[in-house]
Amino acid sequence: MGRQQSQDELWAPALDLFSRIPDDHLLRRLERVLDLGFVRVEVAECYGRNGHTSVDPVVLMKMMLLLFLDDVPSERELMRIIPLRLDYLWFLGFGLSDEIPDHSVLSKARRRWGAEVFEQLFARSVEQCVAAGLVDGRKLHVDASLIAADASRNSVVRQVVLREVGKLEEPAGEPPPPSGKVNASYRSTTDPEASVVRHSTSGKSTPSFKSHRAIDDAAGVITAVATTAGAIDEATQLLPLLEQSQDHTGRAAHVAVADSRYGHSANFIALARRGIRAHLADLRSQQNNHRTADIYPAERFLYAAEQDLFVCPAGEILRRHHYHAGRGYYEYRAARGVCAACTLRAHCTRAKEGRTLKRYADQQLLDLARAQSHSAAGRRDRRRRQWLLEGSFGRAATAHGFKRARWRGLKRQGIQDHLIAVVQNLLILLRHGQLPPRSVLAADHLKLDRFVPPLRVCRRAWCPRRQSCT
Repeated sequence: MGRQQSQDELWAPALDLFSRIPDDHLLRRLERVLDLGFVRVEVAECYGRNGHTSVDPVVLMKMMLLLFLDDVPSERELMRIIPLRLDYLWFLGFGLSDEIPDHSVLSKARRRWGAEVFEQLFARSVEQCVAAGLVDGRKLHVDASLIAADASRNSVVRQVVLREVGKLEEPAGEPPPPSGKVNASYRSTTDPEASVVRHSTSGKSTPSFKSHRAIDDAAGVITAVATTAGAIDEATQLLPLLEQSQDHTGRAAHVAVADSRYGHSANFIALARRGIRAHLADLRSQQNNHRTADIYPAERFLYAAEQDLFVCPAGEILRRHHYHAGRGYYEYRAARGVCAACTLRAHCTRAKEGRTLKRYADQQLLDLARAQSHSAAGRRDRRRRQWLLEGSFGRAATAHGFKRARWRGLKRQGIQDHLIAVVQNLLILLRHGQLPPRSVLAADHLKLDRFVPPLRVCRRAWCPRRQSCT
């Protein structure tokens, strides 16, 4: 005797699980502002016309963004949790019965595409923030942070490359590393492109990269990103970051803000030549050590422009001695034996040869930039930088896995830095975006269902942007 099996699923109303995702969910809001249509065009040459059909490049790019948006530990873990989360399935366009691709498709896509498509993605995120009125472009904060490479300290070995007997070969294209922080005679066999650098937090020398950023003053939008080996001096990246920011925003910077690591004479002169106010902390004023304690500063010496000489506090004359072509300044010295017989020698110099002074060929520009650095506006901007730019690095480290390299190699680390910057810019766009945008650029992708509350009014009396800062 049989029994009729009822077909309730044929008569029950269709169940839409994706409707359970609320309209104000982060991924729904992100989907409204994220435009990845250009990816298919940019990577079209990387695919052939025969063979297996690949995963949609747009879906692959979304997966890479999810890695850093939620700081998923690994690509294997991402593929494991995608079927378990309705919001991920909806964001990627997968159905409940669709097969999730293998994690290896992500590494293959990065290797096949190259770094240019990720740089363009970052540039488009900056353009969207400009279109939403979140970028002022006149004041930029610049800084860098060390990134621990995906290599163990046990992989560090000693390398000796001889130029002459007893001399080490300096890395090509790199400035000499800061004393006591980088050991150029060691490298990592796991990731040779990473420099062995001592971290200030742990005090241990580990293979590292360095991520450089320029952040706009208005809302903290990241407008420029550069990735180098950990041994690169961040002062050398100041002008390239300003130029990259201008290319992305179409606006030239009027003020540059940075700490004392950027406060070299070369940077002061370069900014003054371009008409950019240098609100950099002066490295010379930070170097208070036992060698300069109780010693007359250079300002105590009177310069006579017509005779091109200095007059010391004791009334002696220091004349031009020679020119340092590599550093761009003239050196002035007193006659032989003058400093040795001077009664003020103990307050003037401790060098056996006597007191020497430097004067750059563009000394007037240097004096102007240093005056801007020591101004009240410069000190105020550096205080604002402490929480604006350091806060950006802090959010990247705590929420997006910024301080640890996921992949090996300088180009792959650059991809990681650009993806994290894109995620942070998109979150700023969602948090501070207002309608309508000031430009028609990407206007169709900035339509949100609800307005974001206006920015809080800052109660700091010293803050220059009391009506717009958070």
